[in-house]
Amino acid sequence: MSDRNKLRDWMFRALMFEADSDRFRQAGIRVGVDEFGTEQRLFEEELAPFPLVLRNNSLRMSRLYALLHCFENSVRILVRERLEQKFQLDWWQKGIPTKIRTFAEGRKKDAVENSWLQGDTADLLSFVDFGHLAQIITENWDAFSDLIPSQVWLKQRFDEMEKARNFVAHSRVLLPTEFVRLEMYIADWNTQVGV
Repeated sequence: MSDRNKLRDWMFRALMFEADSDRFRQAGIRVGVDEFGTEQRLFEEELAPFPLVLRNNSLRMSRLYALLHCFENSVRILVRERLEQKFQLDWWQKGIPTKIRTFAEGRKKDAVENSWLQGDTADLLSFVDFGHLAQIITENWDAFSDLIPSQVWLKQRFDEMEKARNFVAHSRVLLPTEFVRLEMYIADWNTQVGV
């Protein structure tokens, strides 16, 4: 068999394996490398040099960080969807207050100019502060009033969650009671908006 035929045969078998493995994965059967296990081992190796108390705190706080990350970005998705429904293509200009727009555009400009720090810079809404999200919602209340009980309800929860979010973002450790409060607020939000 020629080298070309061997290569073609190898490529064909690889494609067939990949097609079969997708079906197995969709059925819930693990095929190939255990990505979660590998990621977990790498994570543990990276934390190993640090004292046990710091590692344990970081693991507890990482769960809360993940929850807040998902919550905050789901709010951004909702804001975008509702403002696009209301303003179509002009949602950024018409739905975002001028000060917030200017703030986000300045942050994006800085991120692009400091391109050594790589990350997503396409979405202007990702440059809006967490605290701005509640203001955007209240200033476009007609687009959100069918989902959220009141502006007071929204502001109270977002103010408390912003404080906790900033606490987590600055690597401080929250008490377990604060975990419960944040989980409750996020569950309330998810129930209200239908997540």
